[in-house]
Amino acid sequence: MKQRLLSLDVFRGMTVAMMTLVNNPGDWGHIYAPFEHAAWNGCTPTDLVFPFFLFIVGVSIPYAFKGKVADQKTVLKIIERSAKLFALGLLLSLFPDFDFANLRIPGVLQRIALVFLASSLIFLTTKARTQQLIFAALLIGYWFVMTFIPVPDFGAANLTPEHNLGAYLDRLLLGTAHLYQAVKVWDPEGILSTLPAIANGLAGVWVGVWLQREDKPVAERIVTIYLYASLALAVAWGWDAAGFPINKGLWTSSYALWTIGLAMFFLAGFYWLIDVKGYKSWTKPLVVYGVNAITVFFLTGLIVRILEMINISMPDGSTQNSISWLYQSFIVPFFSEPKNASLAGAITFVLIWLGILWAMYEKKIIVKV
Repeated sequence: MKQRLLSLDVFRGMTVAMMTLVNNPGDWGHIYAPFEHAAWNGCTPTDLVFPFFLFIVGVSIPYAFKGKVADQKTVLKIIERSAKLFALGLLLSLFPDFDFANLRIPGVLQRIALVFLASSLIFLTTKARTQQLIFAALLIGYWFVMTFIPVPDFGAANLTPEHNLGAYLDRLLLGTAHLYQAVKVWDPEGILSTLPAIANGLAGVWVGVWLQREDKPVAERIVTIYLYASLALAVAWGWDAAGFPINKGLWTSSYALWTIGLAMFFLAGFYWLIDVKGYKSWTKPLVVYGVNAITVFFLTGLIVRILEMINISMPDGSTQNSISWLYQSFIVPFFSEPKNASLAGAITFVLIWLGILWAMYEKKIIVKV
């Protein structure tokens, strides 16, 4: 198996395991607050999952393209991988009805594809100074656009879910039928908010490059990351207090910096503990999640929908989909508190996938897109 940065696999595995946990509660009506997204402004542990993953995508880029240049073969490979990720996202949106008229075009895999595409090309075609300028331009430019440019048909710039400029552009360019189905008037992975999400990827690129600086002592590399993480958190807090709130739905610049700072703290800590100090005995469960991250995200979404299509006849003549039946039969009876049952259902789902991914890891099966 190709040598990998173990701490990055552990961090990726932690992130994907958390994503699996929060995406699959036993009962969506009974969830503890940390496992839900913030209603609008603010940030819960669940709101860290997606930006952490984009940061991890960025960290991986300097390792994946080390020594490469932006020649035709490399660029085509980047475009091909991005297209595959985007297509997988569209497939998840289509399944099982394949209703193209109401196909949600944005999505999690789609945003990962765009961030990977942009971050990879920027890394290969620009110097560090230019990358820093692009990073700043994305965050400052997005803040300016969202807070100063009037919204057509609505008036002054605002940060409400339906009437902000990003929501307006999503409706204008994609149409309401192709946005987040729960609301259809805006999309949390919309077009404009993808720009600051690219900053999460670029921050990861910088960390990936910095960790490979063998001319710098390990202690200096780690301390430098911690210093930049602290700076990102401080600026995020200040920006939030100044009126551009930390908000995942809008992917505000303060939210991007807040999640970048926390991601830096986590990865630097894992790097010191695992790759520098060599404490590796506890890492395998997270590693097996980390090396097949896209696979588990895609298949969990697909299999849950398949199970929801399988109906089971109940003694009273009613029907229940199989995943609900499994939860009601084997989880709920053991808990008096519905939220505990819901959490137990999510943990069970995570453990089942841990077993599947462990078997894949032992057989050296790593599915690459």
